[in-house]
Amino acid sequence: MFFATPALDLHLFLLINQHWHSGLLDTIMPLFSSMAVLMTLLAGAMAVTVLKGGKKQLIIFLVLLAGMGMSDFSTKLAKEQIHRVRPLNALAGTRYVEDGQWRTRPYTFVRTKENGSSYPSAHAANTMTLALLALLLWPKLKAWPLLLPLVTGYSRVYLGKHYPTDVLAGWLWGVIVAGAVWLLWRGLSRRYPALRRK
Repeated sequence: MFFATPALDLHLFLLINQHWHSGLLDTIMPLFSSMAVLMTLLAGAMAVTVLKGGKKQLIIFLVLLAGMGMSDFSTKLAKEQIHRVRPLNALAGTRYVEDGQWRTRPYTFVRTKENGSSYPSAHAANTMTLALLALLLWPKLKAWPLLLPLVTGYSRVYLGKHYPTDVLAGWLWGVIVAGAVWLLWRGLSRRYPALRRK
């Protein structure tokens, strides 16, 4: 189905993607969008936490990863129903990365795709799920994990992969998934006290 882009949504996308860019941002934004980088950092954090806190920390990390998996799977189901075309495949002048190089759609570019996978942003949903679950599972972290979905969401617009409303929907999706996983984990840990963290 055709997904009309609201005027404010389009305006914000054009500002972030086509006007508010620099050499520094061009270098770091692909890193903030890289799931390989994120998973490497998560693996390192898991190793350190398990070494310091024991096997129960591993169980908690598995809850975190399960939440991200649920978020990723469910957003894919939504994308298959909504079919919003990504801006890099819809808008002339869009800046994007291909094969490690920045490119720009020519101003003569005309959209040809009827279906896409732009809405909602899985990156935004997954990182929001990760951040909120991390806050709930390790309260001492305070609010720092919330920087991750904010920066990741911005990078998705910067890279021409998503409109701002895709990211907002992804964040909301992540909040819902994190809340559901947290409630499930609390119920299980109450029923099976051995799961509780010391």
